[in-house]
Parts: sequence; C-alpha cells; structure tokens
Amino acid sequence: MNKSEVTLVVVPRERFSYSRQSLESIYQCTNHPFSLVYVDGNSPEKIQTYLEEKAEQKQFKLIRTEEYLSPNQARNIGLQHVKTKYLVFVDNDIHVAPGWLEKLMQCAEETDADVVCPLVCIGKRLHSKIHLAGGEARIVLEVKNDKMRRKVHEKHYFVNRLVGDVQDQLQRRQCEFAEFHCMLVRTDIFNQIGLLDEKLLNTREHIDFSMTVTNAGGKIYCETDSVVTYVNDSGFELSDLSYFMLRWSDAWEVASLEHFMQKWSLVKKDKYFKKRYRRLGQRRHKAFLRPLVRQMSLGGYYNWLEKWLVSGERKLNHYISNRYTPEKVTIKN
Repeated sequence: MNKSEVTLVVVPRERFSYSRQSLESIYQCTNHPFSLVYVDGNSPEKIQTYLEEKAEQKQFKLIRTEEYLSPNQARNIGLQHVKTKYLVFVDNDIHVAPGWLEKLMQCAEETDADVVCPLVCIGKRLHSKIHLAGGEARIVLEVKNDKMRRKVHEKHYFVNRLVGDVQDQLQRRQCEFAEFHCMLVRTDIFNQIGLLDEKLLNTREHIDFSMTVTNAGGKIYCETDSVVTYVNDSGFELSDLSYFMLRWSDAWEVASLEHFMQKWSLVKKDKYFKKRYRRLGQRRHKAFLRPLVRQMSLGGYYNWLEKWLVSGERKLNHYISNRYTPEKVTIKN
C-alpha cells in the first residue's frame, strides 16, 4: 500500500497539555502514508496556536470548536471528513512507537479485521507497562432465584504487567474489545452500525462500540507488535482543569451509565455498575484533590481535609457540568 489508505482522527481525551508531544510523536514515528484530521475542542490559546501552525506546515485538516466536546462527539465530527478505507481514532495524549501504524494496517489486511487495537501501555516510561492488550466484552445471561438477568462481562488482558515480563506471551490475537486510546477501524463498518453513540458522554463507549461491531458480524483483533502509550501522568496545567472537570463530571458519568444500562437492557444493582457509582469523581480527586491535600498538609495526609475538599469540589463540578449544553457546538474550519 503505497498511497494513503488510512486517516488518523485525533481527538481530545481529558486535557490539552500533552497535545504537542503526542502529535510530534506521530510525525516522528510514522513512516506509513496517512491523512490526518485533528478535532480541537476548545483548546487553550497556546495549543490552538500550535495546532494552527502545525496544520499549515503539515497540511492536515484542523477542525476547531469553541466549546468542549465529549469524546464520541469529537470522533463523529472527525469521521465526517474520512474518505479512506481505514481510519484510526487517536487520543491527544498518546505517544506512538516506531512502526505502530504499519503493524495495525498489516493486521487488518491479513485478518480482514474490522477493528484492530495496538498494545496500549501507560505512564511516562514509554512502552514499558501494559494498560491492555485487547480483552473480553460481552453480555452474559445469569439465572438467579429462577430469574434471568443480563450482565456485562469485561476483562482486560495483561493489565498493569511489565512488557518485559510477558513479552513471550504477547502475540496477535482475536479479541472482543478495543479501547479508543488508539483504534484502527475499517471505515465501511459505520455504514452498518451508524455513528458512535454520543449519549455515552465519558464512559463505556468502547464497550458499546465493540459489542455493536461484534453483533454486526465484525471481527476485532489486538496486534501487539504495534505499540503506543497512554501518557496519563505527565502532569496537568491549570488550563486543563475546566475540561478535565467536565470530562469526568458526575453528571456525564451518571448519564452515560444510565444510557448504557438502558441500551443493553442491564440492571443497576449489578456489581459492575455499583462499583462505578461508588467511584464517581475518583479521577478528579486523584488528579487534583489528593495532591492538593498533601501539599496543604506539608507532605502528610489528612482524611478530614480530603473529605472537606471533596464536598466543595462536587458542588463546583455540578456547576461546571450544568453550564454545558452539548447541542450548542459551533464548528470553525
């Protein structure tokens, strides 16, 4: 394949401060021809300026909105501009390894897969600790007290294992789900299943998509020779705060979980969902509040201080999410 048969669709994940490093890694580590569509959902001025300059230099399609976007909303915007056989959804905090795209394309061509994910690692130590290598995702039927109910089965392969410890076990394999950190998709699958579900604002969207593809007769593979890293711990800038707060807001997560349950005829009392309701706000608290508590307590840790801050933060979070109206999005080309 000598010409570009693949379009990369880059979208915001939860912040903007790693956008430059991520995009630079794509251009430095990708030899296979590609087109690129970059969806910029209201990044701060510094990042906006960088993206405009880079788009002019590299001649890629840059789509800017003056409002924050949910991930599936951003992906659907980018999808409208894809004219190639394949596309790759890429979050803006992914650092790619050399050869990553060639390996994904090779797997798709050799297996006739509809979706291919790479080996996704996590952390500042690039390509060393595994986030996932594919996994299992399906609805199972359980009979309890003469009643049948539908439950979600989800399992990540090799989660939190060091690549060096399991290298001999990593191989291309068919699986049941991929995550949107980085995911190659055969574009014509959307003719069968439609656009991504924008009512899933911040969670379960990868499970929903993967099960929808499987139900349509599609195949999902993980190609472990292709490697990328989700850089989740490189630090945050103050300009990341408002989007991060909205992206992981209680309102978005509850709405997403309730829609997912209704869509797939699932029950809230399942421990799969109870666990997620218990953890509402955990990403925000881990990223911002706990470091603040340690700083305020001079390196110590006081539970009462964290509880007090959490109470105030939840009120602020509700205020931020209540101000957002997803239907009012203006696209600037």
